[in-house]
Amino acid sequence: MANVTMMTGFLLLDFANTWEIQVLHALFFLMIYLVSLIGNLLIFTLISLDKNLQSPMYFFLKNLSFLDLCFISTTLPKSVTNSLSHSRSISFMGCVLQFFLVILFAASELFLLTTMSYDRYVAICQPLHYKIIMNKGMCVKMATVSWLGGGLFGAFYSACTFTLPFCSSKELHQFFCDFPSLLRLSCSNIHIGVDVTLAFGVIAGIFCFILISISYGPIFSTVLKIQTTEGRSKAFSTCLPHLIVLMIFIITSITVYLKPSQKQSDSILDLLLSIFYTVVPPTLNPLIYSLRNKDIKNSLRNLIAWKHFS
Repeated sequence: MANVTMMTGFLLLDFANTWEIQVLHALFFLMIYLVSLIGNLLIFTLISLDKNLQSPMYFFLKNLSFLDLCFISTTLPKSVTNSLSHSRSISFMGCVLQFFLVILFAASELFLLTTMSYDRYVAICQPLHYKIIMNKGMCVKMATVSWLGGGLFGAFYSACTFTLPFCSSKELHQFFCDFPSLLRLSCSNIHIGVDVTLAFGVIAGIFCFILISISYGPIFSTVLKIQTTEGRSKAFSTCLPHLIVLMIFIITSITVYLKPSQKQSDSILDLLLSIFYTVVPPTLNPLIYSLRNKDIKNSLRNLIAWKHFS
């Protein structure tokens, strides 16, 4: 019989046994967190204050920045704190909350990035109808559906995962409470609720991928028909970074969640994959969406020069 116990907490991944390496890990994660924090907070502030940045594209970008800010704040601060305090523990309720928020923000990001691909499709392929189709009410509804969809997935995953019986072992081979690591601690080989929820997640991911493909097919076809090299370059510079980060996010997250569950995990591979879908997108999004954007640059110059936004 498996030794089933009532969990009061879990132990997160210990990156090293020596204090020096622990400090290096903490500093590395802290640096990444600060870069993401400053970048996303800056974009959110600029779009909120500048009246010239009120188009649907910037509305979705503002939502994405806030989402990424919350997403990366769910995992890295706890990992940094644990490394500096010689602690690996996270309470049971803390793990539940962290797990719920990670799923919420990850699913919301997928839905929001899908929405942004549709926005780019309408802007490039149907420019004359853009303001009519992507009106304020429609943008708010699409963003709301993205957030609510992420919340539903977070609630379902959390409910199904934390009702499983856990064995006496409470070591998670991960720097945050994630689905595969928690599933390895379960004493039960039967988890129908988790499998059903996972199936819904895969279906949602495939559906989003199809919608993105449908959007980007006509986009690239239209861009290639642009006569000027400058016009094609501008359109590709807007769409390609979005597509690259989106593919990294989808591929790594699907790999993590569809990877066969094993009692012994490849900690390094799991760690790298989880970093790619929880840390890389929130850190890169401000760079690829904004630093090459002329309007954002102008808004930032006005802010630095203490000019009033008009």
